[in-house]
Amino acid sequence: MRLPWSGRPTASLFAQLLALIGISLVAAQTISLVMLFNLPPPAPDFYRVSELIATFRGAPPTFTERRPLTVKLVDDPPQQPMEGRMAPIIRHQLAAALGVPDERVVIAATSRFPVSDRRVFRIVRDRMAREGGAAEREEHFLIAPFDVAVRQPDGRWMVVRPEPAIGLDPWQQRIILWFLLSGLAMAPVAYVFARRLSAPIGLFADAAERLGRDPRAAPLSLKGPAEVAIAARAFNDMQERLRRYVEDRTAMVGAIAHDLRTPLTRLRFRIESAPEDSRAKMAADIDQMEEMISAALTFVRDATRAGERTPLELSSLLESVCDEMAETGADTEVERGEKVVLHGDPVALRRMFTNLLDNAVKYGGRARARVFLDAASAVVEIEDDGPGIPNEDRERVFEPFYRREPSRSRQTGGIGLGLAVVRSVARGHGGDVSLINRGGGGLTARVQLPL
Repeated sequence: MRLPWSGRPTASLFAQLLALIGISLVAAQTISLVMLFNLPPPAPDFYRVSELIATFRGAPPTFTERRPLTVKLVDDPPQQPMEGRMAPIIRHQLAAALGVPDERVVIAATSRFPVSDRRVFRIVRDRMAREGGAAEREEHFLIAPFDVAVRQPDGRWMVVRPEPAIGLDPWQQRIILWFLLSGLAMAPVAYVFARRLSAPIGLFADAAERLGRDPRAAPLSLKGPAEVAIAARAFNDMQERLRRYVEDRTAMVGAIAHDLRTPLTRLRFRIESAPEDSRAKMAADIDQMEEMISAALTFVRDATRAGERTPLELSSLLESVCDEMAETGADTEVERGEKVVLHGDPVALRRMFTNLLDNAVKYGGRARARVFLDAASAVVEIEDDGPGIPNEDRERVFEPFYRREPSRSRQTGGIGLGLAVVRSVARGHGGDVSLINRGGGGLTARVQLPL
């Protein structure tokens, strides 16, 4: 039976990812175009030749939007002298104004050609016009960074250069601000898309974990991309097949155990005519078989019946089981510890603890239990002082009807379903149980249950 898909599938995951990328690109380009057409173009720091001359003469001008010019005396002239058509003109203009030969003036480019090119020439000219610097003839200027040096009479060089920039220029700050604003504008859109795309994956993980605890859990119901719809249908089909498989096998075991009682009853009547010396042995075998059948039926009934799960406190539950066993003379003890609350089936957990405590008393003489938290799990440890279990048998003892002691009598421990029930209950709650041999002797049964 195919379980119905409970939500209308939306666009495919590929289409949603493509839409997210497309929206992001369009938004980024839109913001870039808005910035390009609305922000003024960045103007480089430029310095007129007249401002350089005033600085050499000891009267540097005051700048409001540009970095100030600094003056420094050095022993050697700056390297990388400027070349090009404008270099001799500017050098001659500086030398004439300062009254020195041209060869005593050096203009050096520290990182790039300091004279404006075609891309920034109009920007600088417009700014000079706004600042009132335009004259009948165009005034020459240099663009930072640069070094202008004039040799002094004592042989040293006076160097004028723009003050080194600290931090970002205003136009760079505006660009970064726009990037931050565009990122903030796209963050809600990306968050909504990310939550929408990741939510079905998280629900799949929860459903898989729930299926591990209970094959009879409700089928998966998701709304999301088309790929999620296909995966949900496959998951629900798998869960349904697992549920039928478990129920069919469990029903088969129960039916076999139930039907075996009829021939056993006939055998019990027929041994009445058997010889006296063999009658007792045959009756003991029949009693043992009936006990195994009763235990198997109880195990099947408990496995097929889903108990109601409620919040419960493990320490209190464990203490009540130990108190009941102590009333019958069993040596049991529970260490006082932290309160641990989880969502579970109290009847099944009580049976699990009873089986573990009963085994500890039978094979180890006494049982000491404690409850504590370990990360996101509750841990119950039950210790005894018995001989322990060989490593090769630590997993086999959880198999149904397996016993290390060949007898099946109640006096020597039962028929071998106690630990099978323990593991079934633990795994039904999403946890597990393990047996650990202690170094100083004795065995520790460790049950781990997720909170």
